[in-house]
Amino acid sequence: MAKMSERRGSIEISGLGFSYPDGTAVIDDLTLRIDGGEMAAVIGQNGSGKTTLAKCVGGILQPSRGQIRIDGTPTFVGRKRTPALVERVGYVFQNPDHQIFSQSVYEEIAYGLRRLHMPSNRLDERVREAAEVCGISPDLFDEHPFFLPKGMRQRIAIASILALRPSALIVDEPTTGQDFSQSVDIMQFLQFLNGAGHTVIMITHEMDLVVRYARRVIGMAGGRILVDAPPEQAFLYADVLSALAVQAPDVIALGKELQGYTDEMPTTSDGLLALCDRILGRAW
Repeated sequence: MAKMSERRGSIEISGLGFSYPDGTAVIDDLTLRIDGGEMAAVIGQNGSGKTTLAKCVGGILQPSRGQIRIDGTPTFVGRKRTPALVERVGYVFQNPDHQIFSQSVYEEIAYGLRRLHMPSNRLDERVREAAEVCGISPDLFDEHPFFLPKGMRQRIAIASILALRPSALIVDEPTTGQDFSQSVDIMQFLQFLNGAGHTVIMITHEMDLVVRYARRVIGMAGGRILVDAPPEQAFLYADVLSALAVQAPDVIALGKELQGYTDEMPTTSDGLLALCDRILGRAW
């Protein structure tokens, strides 16, 4: 197996700045590296710059300053977006209805491939491959996407990106509008994609899902990174949480209460229960 730094999907951001045409600065001098194969969560309140950062990485927005490279390839050269970018990084919008526009599930998944003028036999293979990975039955290929449940529309949106075989995937608020069961299903699917080799970056407000699934937490406020750490460390400091306008997940908050008994910091409910059992066992 290749070392993490050698895997596809590495993202290098140096001196990134982004301002709107009226001069309003959203991101200022941000530098960050995400290695290939990571699963990271970007958190922070609305207006913190996290979605702008994601759109810059995805090539949807052009940075005002600095540079972003995906697997060593710049996202923009001059004012032109790098053509090969679509096969290096994919961006899934918060609302799949802002991304889906085709009249059938098949054509939605095939759209990007048609733009690349891919031969029909290879295109069909890619569509079916992406649909299978995303749990989309061929029986749905002729259905109109907008008549399907939101969870399935989310999968269709992801499949349309995966068909291009990007090495990195950015998903903006993947669980918005989903109930808890649907949210877990989506997160387990993203975890599966990450296990298959994709770099996954998720933008989210759901801290309990962050601590359960992400292996790295990048917290933003005012266009800057305030914390960049594993979940068991990222939620420990009250001043940082206050600046990010987020609350520590329940499992972390309870774990902090037990720090007088142990140095361990659980990040899952199972880990917390096991820790409690060990502490109670020692107490008795």
